[in-house]
Amino acid sequence: MALKSSNKVETNTYEIEVTVTPEEFTDACKTAYMKQRKSIQLPGFRKGKATQGMVEKVYGEGAFYEEALEIVYPKAVTDAIEEANLRTVDQPYDLEVPVMSKSEGVEMKMKVTVYPEVKLGDYKGLTATMLDTEATDEDVAAELENMRDRNSRLVSADDREAQMGDTAEIDFEGFVDGVAFDGGKGENYPLELGSGSFIPGFEEQVAGHKVDEEFDVNVTFPTEYAEELAGKDAVFKCKIHEIKTKEMPELDDEFAKDVSEFDTLDELKEDIKKQIAEKKEKDAKVDFENQLIEQVVENMECEVPECMFAQRTDDMIRDYSYRLQMQGIDLNTYLSYLGQDMDSFKESFRTGAENQVKSSIALEAIVDAEKIEATDEEIEAEIQKLADQYQMEAEQVKNAVTTDQIAADVKTKKAVDLIVNSAKKA
Repeated sequence: MALKSSNKVETNTYEIEVTVTPEEFTDACKTAYMKQRKSIQLPGFRKGKATQGMVEKVYGEGAFYEEALEIVYPKAVTDAIEEANLRTVDQPYDLEVPVMSKSEGVEMKMKVTVYPEVKLGDYKGLTATMLDTEATDEDVAAELENMRDRNSRLVSADDREAQMGDTAEIDFEGFVDGVAFDGGKGENYPLELGSGSFIPGFEEQVAGHKVDEEFDVNVTFPTEYAEELAGKDAVFKCKIHEIKTKEMPELDDEFAKDVSEFDTLDELKEDIKKQIAEKKEKDAKVDFENQLIEQVVENMECEVPECMFAQRTDDMIRDYSYRLQMQGIDLNTYLSYLGQDMDSFKESFRTGAENQVKSSIALEAIVDAEKIEATDEEIEAEIQKLADQYQMEAEQVKNAVTTDQIAADVKTKKAVDLIVNSAKKA
């Protein structure tokens, strides 16, 4: 197997020609025959007893060519790409096989998409704005209210009409043009009025009604909803079974003891203020880095292959789907609940995927330009950091992630540090 030729035919695209010797292809035909032998039956032969020569005599010399090609293809193409010193980012396409026989071997022609060329612009001495990191009294008060809300309890309010902020247990069934639609029915559903979890306008119309009252809610589905309902008027037949309201705890020293390790409210406030300040500092640092990396991306010249964006989008959706599965939720069920189809859901990840791909390309280019390396000590430190983060042994991390991947992460972080350390604050 060998590379016959490699030619750039357009941006990020090469056409390569690959050859397989007659001997290699003949061996592959024999392997294909051996794999299929037990299922082959010819007149005059017991099943599995016909020789390769007899099968080829009956069905033609090319009887095993297709499977033989599948056998030689992966290694032949991998070796050819390596010999051509190409860094591909997708599977080969536009495959042509003008020659395929035992006497002549195989000649293949195909196109491959390669990692893009990059021309870096400015990436040192950039300017970005640092966010305010002060923890204000208003920030502390807001967090205390969140803590009160998390520690509230629901108490019955069946003696009055439902209000925004209440949780109403309802039955509902939706109709469009008088016909019930799939997914539009629920029983004993606990709906927090004002949460925005239902169609706009729905929760506001539940407010004002009492327990055991039956009523209609009239809404219009958003235009970005599932295609069969988008923009349509609907009527929901509703009934309230129960109304509950939040009972918030008093904000005093007893509250501080109940929700924290502190004995007084003042001590709790000080700790909250410290945590908010630390989070703001962390967020400000990340935002500062992101501003700078965005500038680096804007300053570089690079035509990114579409497949890299598509692959990253798919990766993000797989990660999202996995997190849903960990919560016991199927992605298709989740999309149905959102009223979205897969295409629109995928599109919502597109911008993030493009930004991630472009940032990764830019940072890798800086690693190359600056000849940044990762020392053994830095790699070991990163492995230990991951082990601590995921509560694993260092050896487990090494088994899960290759040293090359760890080294690449270390070098990328050093590239980010280089950009940040040379930057100025606006």
